[in-house]
Amino acid sequence: MALLELRGVTMQFGGLVAVDRVDLDLEEHSILGLIGPNGAGKTTVFNIVTGMYRPTAGTVTFAGDLIHELPCHVITAKGIARTFQNIRLFKTLSVLDNVKIGRHVRSKKNLLHAIAPGPVTRAEEEEITARAMDYLRLVGLERKADARAGSLPYGDQRKLEIARALATEPRVLLLDEPAAGMNRGEKAEVIGLIKRIRDELGVTIFLVEHDMKVVMNVSERVAVLDYGKKIAEGTPQEVQRDARVIEAYLGRRHRHI
Repeated sequence: MALLELRGVTMQFGGLVAVDRVDLDLEEHSILGLIGPNGAGKTTVFNIVTGMYRPTAGTVTFAGDLIHELPCHVITAKGIARTFQNIRLFKTLSVLDNVKIGRHVRSKKNLLHAIAPGPVTRAEEEEITARAMDYLRLVGLERKADARAGSLPYGDQRKLEIARALATEPRVLLLDEPAAGMNRGEKAEVIGLIKRIRDELGVTIFLVEHDMKVVMNVSERVAVLDYGKKIAEGTPQEVQRDARVIEAYLGRRHRHI
């Protein structure tokens, strides 16, 4: 059984079918890329998996449990985390505090502990800070822990979002265009970081990315959406040769990769 399974997943907004009967399997410790022209439904799939949308039809199963009707915070607690196409940081807070916020999903504290913190609460807060610093070291931002998140260069903000997502201790990490807006060197760093997250932390990666070089360099398998339908799936080499994929990207000049 795959770690994450989508079966017949459909998302309809009025008369628009954004995702149309999509089946996907994400094997544990794998890296799956999801590609397609603009408006193909890629981010909608992510929103369904993470509980932001409840699908019109179909099921999403994670580690054997149906999750497609669960709220976002429960899905996160079960072990699915994500980043966003448009960066969503707490920009007035420090870099460290942004990651600590992600870590608090694993906290055992309650309102009483917040009102009257004791030794156990303080010990847990120290542990949260230490783990947050571990994730900042992983993405190369440990020296900027005290900086305001909004003051970071664009590429570092992307890395900070990844660190915050990792702080939730996910089994599956969904990355929505992690290399968007980056130069060649930054993209190479992101490719290396994604591989390290899988290899060193054992986290399964589900990736949406428009840069084909990034997708083909990092993904073990690639699925392709077009107008909400899955039109191809296979190794990067197989997908690149698929006539339907070539048509979707190159056969319609009004659409862009």
